[in-house]
Amino acid sequence: MCAAPTQGQTIPAGVDVEKETVINGRVLNVDGQPVGGAFVRLLDGNGDFTAEVVASGTGDFRFFAAAGVWTVRALSSAGNGSVEVRPEGAGVHTVDVSVAK
Repeated sequence: MCAAPTQGQTIPAGVDVEKETVINGRVLNVDGQPVGGAFVRLLDGNGDFTAEVVASGTGDFRFFAAAGVWTVRALSSAGNGSVEVRPEGAGVHTVDVSVAK
């Protein structure tokens, strides 16, 4: 069973965003409404699977990663979508993923 933390926009207490690279955002449908329950995958610069979380009921997701090139891909009954993000260092990097059929 997956032990992924509860997803949300609030960074957990104790996380030092001066040292951690955080990729977070929301999964949204074509109307801009949140898509809860989407499977959100983090792929590395080669397109290889790195991690997966389930978006919260409000479409929120969060990954702790490293600087580099990443693709965030969302898969849901409302459709699929992906977006590239290139964090250059520590901090919170926010990116929304739009999904469509």
